[in-house]
This record gives sequence, C-alpha cells and structure tokens, in this order.
Amino acid sequence: MTMDSRNGFPGHRDALEELERRNAKLAKINAALMQRVERSMDYQANAYSMFQTAISLETQVRARTEELKAALNRLERANDQLTSARDSAERANRFKTGFFTAVGHDLLQPLHAARLSLSALGEIRDDRQQGRLIGQVDHALSTIEELLRTILDLSKLESGALRPSFQAVEVLDLFRSVLVDIEPIARDKGLILTMRSRDVAVTSDPLMLRRIVQNLLANAVQYTEKGRVMLGTRRRGSQLRIDVWDTGPGIAPSERTKIFDEFHRGAAGQRSHGGGFGVGLSIIARMSEALGHRIELCSEVGRGTRFSIYVPFAGDAPSVRALRNGVRSQAARAYRLAATKAVVVDNDAGVRDAMRALLDSWGCDAYLFGGLAEVEELLATEPTFRPHIILADYHLDAGESGLTAVARFRDAAGVPIPTVVITADHSRDVAEAVAMAGCEILRKPVKPAELRALVTHLVG
Repeated sequence: MTMDSRNGFPGHRDALEELERRNAKLAKINAALMQRVERSMDYQANAYSMFQTAISLETQVRARTEELKAALNRLERANDQLTSARDSAERANRFKTGFFTAVGHDLLQPLHAARLSLSALGEIRDDRQQGRLIGQVDHALSTIEELLRTILDLSKLESGALRPSFQAVEVLDLFRSVLVDIEPIARDKGLILTMRSRDVAVTSDPLMLRRIVQNLLANAVQYTEKGRVMLGTRRRGSQLRIDVWDTGPGIAPSERTKIFDEFHRGAAGQRSHGGGFGVGLSIIARMSEALGHRIELCSEVGRGTRFSIYVPFAGDAPSVRALRNGVRSQAARAYRLAATKAVVVDNDAGVRDAMRALLDSWGCDAYLFGGLAEVEELLATEPTFRPHIILADYHLDAGESGLTAVARFRDAAGVPIPTVVITADHSRDVAEAVAMAGCEILRKPVKPAELRALVTHLVG
C-alpha cells in the first residue's frame, strides 16, 4: 500500500488537489462576479453623475431661457415704444403740415375781409353802414386773435412747455371767470346762459382746466342758435363731472368718433357762421389727456349736446380755502412776503388767474390789470395807491407796452417801484428797453421758484 509522504493517508493528495482546483475556480468566479459588481457600481455612479449633470444643464438652460425671454420682452417693449414714438412724430408732422396749411388760409380770410371793410369804411358817410363795417373789422380781428392763440396753445402742447401744475381749483370761481368772457356773446345771440354747482373744489391745473371749460362753453354758444347753454356739475364717486349743456343742433352718431380730430368741424360747424378751422376740440382733447381727465360726449340730433369732463373731487370749497389759508400763512412766514402788494399787468386772463393763485400761495395781495386803461382807472380813483412790486408783461394789447404801465405807477407813487418784466420776446431791443427803465427781466416760461427768489430779493 502506498503512503502519502505528508500525512501518511493514501489518496489524500488527490482530494487536496481537487479542492485546490475548486478553490481556484471559485476564486475566478468570485473575481468575475466582483468585476461585474464593480462595473455595475461604476455604471450606476456614472449614470447618477450624468443624471446630476443633466439636471444642472436643464436648470442652466431654463435660466438662460428665462433670461432670453426677459430680453425679448424688453426688446419688444422698446420696439413698441419706438413704434409709438415714430407714430406720434409722424402724426405730429402730418398735423403740423395740415395745421399750417389750414391756418394760413384762415388767417388770410379775415385779413382780406378787414382790408376790404376798412377800404369801404373810408368811402361811406352813413353811420349805420359805418357801424356795420366796424363790426366786421372787429370780428375779423377777433378771429385772427383766436387763431394766434390757438397757434400758441398748440406750439406749447407740441413742445411740452405746457405742463400741468395740479392744485385745488374752486369750481364756482372757475365758472364765474369763464361766464364773464362768454356772457356778452351769448346775450348778443339771445341765448340764456346759466350755471349750477355747489361750492366745491377739484384737483387740476387751473389754467388748463379754465381753457378747456372756456373752449367747451364758447363752442356751445357758437353752435346754438336759440335756447340755452348751461354750466353744471355732478358728483360721480371720487370724480366731479363738469358739464356743458346746450340746446343746439346736436351731433350725428357718424360724427361723434371724429369730433375731436383736427380740422373736423362737422355738419353743425359747416352751418355755423363762426370762424375757425376745427382744432378747438382737438386742443381740449390734448389738454385733457395731459391732465388725465376723461371727456364724455352725449348728444341727440335736434335737441342738444352735453360735453363732460371728469376731474378728481377735492372736497367742499370752504374746507379747501381753510387749508389753503393755513398753507398761505406758513408760506408767508417762510417767504417773508406777507401782505406784499403785487401788481400784475398782463393782457392774458389765464396768465392773470395763474399769477393770482401763485402770489396768493406766497402770502401776497395780488392786483390784476389787463392793460393801461385799467391802470388809469385805478389811479384815477386811488391816486395814492403804491404797490411793493410790479410784474408786467412787455407786450400788451393794441401795441401797448407794460413799461408804460410801470411808468404810470412809478409817477403816481413818486418812487421807482421794483419791477420784473416777464416776456417771451428775446430780442435785444426789448432787453435794452427794460434795462433803460431800471427793471429786471425774466423770459417765459418763468420758473416759480426763480420768480419768488427775485421778488423776495427786490421787496426785501
């Protein structure tokens, strides 16, 4: 019997070798399995890494997409603004071309009529015919004046020089001021002109609001042949509706969408004997837009028309006046202008009203004059009247000069009263004339702070 040299048991060597082979085989299988597991783990790690990368890329793509959308939105808004600005510029250019074509024709017409009337006036001895021709000349000159005022209003609106200055405006004072100007025309036509409103106030620019109401009222009187025209108000929530009613011919539905367009006068305008070339309502629309006030039209053909403008309600006028007086007292103490007598000489009623409001806010006592005739009337009744400061326009009506009014006040007082001449005339002749008169000069449009500083300096 053969013995195993290592353990002395026969056949044990074969069994051990078999075990070693199996162990080696299992080791290979285990190594292969471990490689598979490692590859699987690496794949999962790579997959997770790729998943994380994909999420990060998606987040970045989303962020870039949002940025791109925002940039496109900004570009779209900029394009819209540029388009709007271009359209506005083109519309303004078309308007100016049409306007100056129309106004040139309308200016030549009354000038031609005035020239013919003056020529005939020199050859006629009959008083009634002379009176009729004088009336024609007066009407022609009034038409020219209104056209020139319209040109000035439009130029201010187009240039942006006419900017709102919001404050409390007392409605009854506004109505009375407007009715004074329109009442003679209504009386001459046999129309009844009335107003109806509580003592309330609104928030607006006093000068621009007065111009709107005045134009609406003048338009109603012009196109109404019989009956009445009424100014009224109605409270509508936080707004006060200012109404201009008339019993005129009314406006057809087909014309209501065009009535605020430039140069559109409509059927009533064609029948009217008044002058004008259809920009009055356009100016009203532009001023209302600048103020943020809504305009409303209600009309029935054959019965009449109501134009309305919605203005923010400011409260009862007595409360507003009390608050204004308190502010005025504080301003008077702050500006050292309390009880300062300030004379304003200006041929424009709107400017006079605005100057009164401004001087009131500074604590001054304002005295308003439209021309030399009013100055002479005051000095005839109060020869000792002596203001502390004079604010005079250089160019007045009928070729008069504000410097003449200044000279009259100074002669009456016997002292060189401090004076500020306010003018839109930039010529050297005007500047030299103002300097020779010993007056200060300010160019229109005047900044209130600049004027207040100069007045305070001159009075102090």
